[in-house]
Amino acid sequence: QVQLVESGGGLVQAGGSLRLSCAASGRTFSTYAMGWFRQAPGKEREFVAAISWSGGSTYYADSVKGRFTISRDNAKKTVFLQMNSLKPEDTAVYYCAVDMAVVAGTRVDEYDYWGQGTQVTVSS
Repeated sequence: QVQLVESGGGLVQAGGSLRLSCAASGRTFSTYAMGWFRQAPGKEREFVAAISWSGGSTYYADSVKGRFTISRDNAKKTVFLQMNSLKPEDTAVYYCAVDMAVVAGTRVDEYDYWGQGTQVTVSS
């Protein structure tokens, strides 16, 4: 069993930055891939970014590439999402998730455990 707790969300103006954190507990953190997803009101949950167990490989949705950076600290069992140049369309609840597979997935159904989410609101 894995427990995930996100933090760092909030209200920010367009062009601003936020850093999300996801603290994990339970099973060995360093052996699985991690991902960030988001869900806006009335929309399906969508992939944002993912990182391999070692941190050596990262993946991004086209909509955030060049603006968001995913990273992890295995010693602290934490994954981060640095979000720069935020836009109003980035407004959503952001979720971190665990993918027990070797390669980090980009689909919701590839992830095994989910956090409760943290709200990010970007004002124009």
